[in-house]
Amino acid sequence: MATGMMVNGQWTNEEYEKDKKGRFQRNPTTFRDRLTADGSSGLTAVSDRYHLYVSYACPWAHRTLIMRQLKGLTDAISISAVDPLMGSDGWEFSNFRGTVADTINHTKYLREVYAIADSSYTGRVTVPILWDKKTSSIVNNESREIIRMFDTEFADIAQNKIDLYPQELQEKIDRAIDDIYDPINNGVYKAGFAKSQEAYEEAVKKLFAALDYWENVLAKQKYLCGDTLTEADICMFTTLFRFDAVYYVHFKCNLRHIWDYPNLWSYLTRIYQYPGVQDTCNLEHIKLHYYQSHPHINPSGIVPYGPLIDFK
Repeated sequence: MATGMMVNGQWTNEEYEKDKKGRFQRNPTTFRDRLTADGSSGLTAVSDRYHLYVSYACPWAHRTLIMRQLKGLTDAISISAVDPLMGSDGWEFSNFRGTVADTINHTKYLREVYAIADSSYTGRVTVPILWDKKTSSIVNNESREIIRMFDTEFADIAQNKIDLYPQELQEKIDRAIDDIYDPINNGVYKAGFAKSQEAYEEAVKKLFAALDYWENVLAKQKYLCGDTLTEADICMFTTLFRFDAVYYVHFKCNLRHIWDYPNLWSYLTRIYQYPGVQDTCNLEHIKLHYYQSHPHINPSGIVPYGPLIDFK
């Protein structure tokens, strides 16, 4: 999540891309190296070598925080967390409550981390970032790949022996993550950042069709891929957790609240109550970020007082 971008290592305030019909288009992530338990990729999954840059507001970064917590990797992988407000300079490290300074590269702005990794970098400055302290560079900035590495390649280091990508469910998990990405995870952004009525309505209809589908699936099972928590559920959770507080109003995804869906709501609260998940959730950062970082959507910058949501 970011509004500006770097061009040849220099910061600019360019807007998100959109197509001719006003549809929001997300840039692909660019750092895609992999860690492996045996080091066969050239990068070995070991303790105290890697650092995670996150925003508690960002659903993509939130995925990695949850996986780090569930696997018991909090001692093995250090973190830095940016300020919830993303202004004209992009993500910033500050003294705001809940933020964590950049103790590795000692930067003020996240874009400086990208510049250290690649002085001629062109692209968005996004979280999460998995940083290699040994090579002083970015390993990966794709959340789906980071959580997979945390889950599988750090298994021997993890303090909690939980497997969120069991062999017998792998094909189903990958398919579920694919299926929820465009209409739900990215769909809320397609609605919120649409530049035309046509693009907005197209995104909202696909979003709620997908939510209706998973509501029916969850009538028969506890989680997306059966009765076991998996990576797919982490990917779904971070969007659903933000939905009623932010996306319903700010991104105009207002056909229904998640609490209007009996099975999705039960599913959401079940994951929230899963040991360790609540520790990664920060609604204050979430609300401040969305309502104050998008002046083209909310020019007043007023943050709603509610809604009152009890995830327990």
